[in-house]
Amino acid sequence: MFFRWDWLRPQLTAPIVPTLGPVHPDALTVDTFEDILRAADTGDFLPYDKDRRWGGEKHEKVLRGDVVHQPERTLVPTLTRRGRGNVKVFAYGLLDSVVDEAAELASKLAAAHDVVNARVVRPLGPETAHPHGTRIQLKDFTTAPCPAPDGPVRPFTTWPIDVQDTFAPFAEAMAGDGLTFLHTQMQAGQCGPVLTATVDDRIVGAIGPMEIQPDAIGRSQLLPQYFAVLPETRGHGLGRALWRAAMHWGQSHGAAYQLLQTEVGGASDRLCQAEGLTSLGFTHNTPA
Repeated sequence: MFFRWDWLRPQLTAPIVPTLGPVHPDALTVDTFEDILRAADTGDFLPYDKDRRWGGEKHEKVLRGDVVHQPERTLVPTLTRRGRGNVKVFAYGLLDSVVDEAAELASKLAAAHDVVNARVVRPLGPETAHPHGTRIQLKDFTTAPCPAPDGPVRPFTTWPIDVQDTFAPFAEAMAGDGLTFLHTQMQAGQCGPVLTATVDDRIVGAIGPMEIQPDAIGRSQLLPQYFAVLPETRGHGLGRALWRAAMHWGQSHGAAYQLLQTEVGGASDRLCQAEGLTSLGFTHNTPA
């Protein structure tokens, strides 16, 4: 076993694991960290990796030989060669000096592996004052019912064909939110249901795909979705209706929870906070 849990556990201010992203606090175990090391050289997905649904190989891997694990800090570097390449160093530790150490390591490894980008990912606890970056939020389906919302939200495939045909221009308009990738997966029949909202028989919002997968401890997790509403149709409750429809779908299909990542202060962040989700902490991503 590489990691000492008595060293690592006090450093884990937020439940985020390299190459996996956020995990449920109950799944934040030394076994999960050991698993990402074992998978480092295989190119395979872990059985509970949310990205395995897209197929292919795992593009991000831990640079196992460059991990720093000490009582005061743990630095876990990862490498992605997609595009121009990226090295990220996950900086776990309570002292702010861990960021500088991580930045130095990220820059060195980016040069050694001939990639362009070097970044530091710093997890921060939920008590952080004046946070910025990304908030990790938990929706627990076991505590209260999630009723289906009123409004023009339906699965994409249940709309008439002429309405379905409006998804393509919607996806193109919201390409920055990942909707073109989602549309490609939909066309290939390689993803779960997508919930959509319409105005005047035109799709203007979507959330999906709706898929459930067991996590590292066997608990059913509603996987993250792409979520977008056309800017010109915002402010009328469509985003809230889509989100509530997704939560209703997840609960009614047996999910125990969902983890969400939202930009602090953004529209999705404000929605999740208003809906009473639990904040588990933050991640701050900065150039090395």
